[in-house]
Amino acid sequence: MNKHFEDARYYLKRASEHASAGIKEELKPVVERVNELRGVEPEPEPSRVEKLQSDLKEIEQRAEGEARERIVEAREKVAAYRDRTEQSA
Repeated sequence: MNKHFEDARYYLKRASEHASAGIKEELKPVVERVNELRGVEPEPEPSRVEKLQSDLKEIEQRAEGEARERIVEAREKVAAYRDRTEQSA
């Protein structure tokens, strides 16, 4: 891809992220007021420890899934190797 297009895509992405953050920041008081009128209490933000724990849990689950995939692949390779050696014998 042309370097100019890559640069343009990068800056458009950044601009959209900044615009999104700005809109959220501007509308935050309105959302809080509406929730207050509705009687909805805001959910407390998770602590740093809770965020780390959830991130670690996600990483652990992903690692388990990848490990299972690798085990299946290894078993398939061993079975294929055994089939080849039995056929050649």
